[in-house]
Amino acid sequence: MGYKRALTIQDISCFGQCSLTVALSVISACGTETCVLPSAVLSTHTSGFKGYTCLDMTDEMKKILAHWAQLDIRFDAIYTGYLATAEQIDIVKGTFGARLKDGGLKIVDPVMGDFGKLYPAFDMDFVGAMKELCSVADVILPNVTEACLLTGKQYKFSYDEGYIDDLLDGLKALGAKKIVLTGVGYDDKTTGVVVYDGEIKRYYKHAREDRSCHGTGDIFASAFTGSLLAGEDEYGAAKLAADFVVDCIKHTPNDGSHPYGVRFESCLKALVQKL
Repeated sequence: MGYKRALTIQDISCFGQCSLTVALSVISACGTETCVLPSAVLSTHTSGFKGYTCLDMTDEMKKILAHWAQLDIRFDAIYTGYLATAEQIDIVKGTFGARLKDGGLKIVDPVMGDFGKLYPAFDMDFVGAMKELCSVADVILPNVTEACLLTGKQYKFSYDEGYIDDLLDGLKALGAKKIVLTGVGYDDKTTGVVVYDGEIKRYYKHAREDRSCHGTGDIFASAFTGSLLAGEDEYGAAKLAADFVVDCIKHTPNDGSHPYGVRFESCLKALVQKL
C-alpha cells in the first residue's frame, strides 16, 4: 500500500491511556506515519480524576495549521476524535479541504456521549455541528448513543436488529459514505460492530466483557484507522479493531490496580502480526 501519513485531531491526556496517547502509538505501530493536532491538553483524562487541568488549544490549532500551509504538508488520511467546541469542528472541516491529499480519507469518531447521555460539556448546538462534520466524512465511527444523537432517535438499552437498521438509515441520510456502528449487542452475552456502506450491512460480534474500561473507544478507532491504512477494507479493519480491544481488556488486571485505562501496549505486537 506504500508509506502513508495520517493526521489525528483530538485531545491529549498527559496521564491516562486514551485519545492522542493511544492514537499516536497504535496507528504508528500499524505502519503509518502519524502526526497530531491537539484540540486540548489535559493533565489527566476526566474519568475518575479530580482537579485535572485542561488547556483549550483552539488558537494554537490555527497557528499550527497556518505553518503547515506554508510548508504544504498534506496527509493520506485525517482521523478526528474528541473535539471540544463547534469552532474546532469548523477548523477540522477546513483542514479536510486544505490538508488532505487527493483521494485522502476523512475518518470521524463523533465523540459526544455514551450510555444514552450527552457528555456534560456539550449541548445540542454541538450535536448539530457534529452532524455537519459527519456529512462530509468518508467513514464515521459512532457508538449507539452517538448514533441516536446524530439521528434524533430515542436511545434504547435493549433493541432488535430493526432498531439498528433505523439508526443506520438515519446515519446514511446525513451523508457519510460508510458507517461503523460500535457497541451493538442484541443480547447480554455478546456485542460487536456493524459495518454499513449504504447497501451492504455486515455484523461482527464477539463475547461481551463484563466490565467497562476507559479509552476503549479511542483504541478501537485508532486500530481501525491503522488497519484501514495498512490495506484492510472497512469490515476487516473493524474486526481487527474489535478483537484488539477485547485483547487489551483481557490483558488488563481486574483488581483495581489499573483503573484509568487498558494495557494496550502489550497487545500491539499481536495486532501488527495480523496485518
